[in-house]
Amino acid sequence: MPKSEQGRSTSLFEAWVDIVDIATIVLVDATLREGGIRRAAKHSGRPPSSVSAAVRRFEQTISVPLLRREGAMLVPTLEAQARIAEIAEAAETARLLVGSHERQRTGLIPPVSLAALDRFVKIARNGSIRSVARMLGLGQPQLTRQMAGLERHLGYRLFERAYHGMVCTEEALAVIPLVEKLLQSWGRLMRASDDRFRRDATTWRLGAVMPLGPESEIARMLAALTAAWHAARPRQHLFISSTTADELIAGLKSRRFDAALLDVADFPTEFEGRLVSETPLALAGAAATLSEISGDFAHLLCTTPIAVPSAKSGLRREATRFLEDTLSESERRRVTLIEVDSIPVIINLVSHHGYLSILPESSLARVHRPPAMIRLAPAYKQSLTLVWPRKALWAQAGEAMFRMMKSGAART
Repeated sequence: MPKSEQGRSTSLFEAWVDIVDIATIVLVDATLREGGIRRAAKHSGRPPSSVSAAVRRFEQTISVPLLRREGAMLVPTLEAQARIAEIAEAAETARLLVGSHERQRTGLIPPVSLAALDRFVKIARNGSIRSVARMLGLGQPQLTRQMAGLERHLGYRLFERAYHGMVCTEEALAVIPLVEKLLQSWGRLMRASDDRFRRDATTWRLGAVMPLGPESEIARMLAALTAAWHAARPRQHLFISSTTADELIAGLKSRRFDAALLDVADFPTEFEGRLVSETPLALAGAAATLSEISGDFAHLLCTTPIAVPSAKSGLRREATRFLEDTLSESERRRVTLIEVDSIPVIINLVSHHGYLSILPESSLARVHRPPAMIRLAPAYKQSLTLVWPRKALWAQAGEAMFRMMKSGAART
């Protein structure tokens, strides 16, 4: 999360010590290879809930989302794709470390923590549980029990007592290179995430509804915000991503976004925000088609296909409200709605293929060769609202964004 979120360590490398185990790594690798939680669960012989928990645990530890939903499927995120090879190498090393062919075949990888493996190597190099316990700030009995648990999971002894301290068994000496390779792989994963966290710590993430085009009100407003933000806060990056209103709300709740520009006036009470602008909506279509209207929209709406964005957008909600207010239930059943989550495609359908649509009047007016328009009643409008979490740091940034957007809108 951006901006020195308080209480979090500046290095993510320490986060794995008591959380991640080799079973988690193997299950995450299976999920990425098999393309989903349920497939990985079937392949590994584990319940889907266990695989899902492993993925969440892994994501929380390295602070990187691994999967995103695309329709009915889960697909790797770009961050996950950049790490797939490293995760696969770590998982393969973990399977070799376990050593049992039967365990590898059935996928029953024991929950050996990376912390235990790291401490095993330290003891092997140092030759003394007591001195390693002192170095780590642990009690000697606690460390002894942890090594006994590690031996139980691996199925062989690691140390023998000798006159001059602890010595490794032949089995332990054989697996030390594998353990070190696994820890090095994990270290590279954590360093990559640590670098990402440092970048995120100076980045504010703004989600916004999709602009109609480069000259639309939203595009001009966001461009003005970007320029003003860079001038006022050169050390704090501003990242802007466009999607639908529902996805923006979900992104705010998951902290993927620090603020969101929504095309709705209302928003969940867990957030606060400011109304940026309100724009009248218009029915857009071919000039010849709209010229036939004599105050009655019903026949035209029932006989001409209407291109609309997805139901997740605020613009679609306003269009639906207009249709419900204008048409009877039987008339609405005759309406043909074509759902397209791309405003430029919708405008093209209106301009060149005889479709109707309901879009912001001012943004349509800036389009090169705009379609014909009939302004709807004042009740139908696109409201742009900037929303952010109810916390002082976010409120400060949100108010700054609001002022810059309003100032930019006034100039243009």
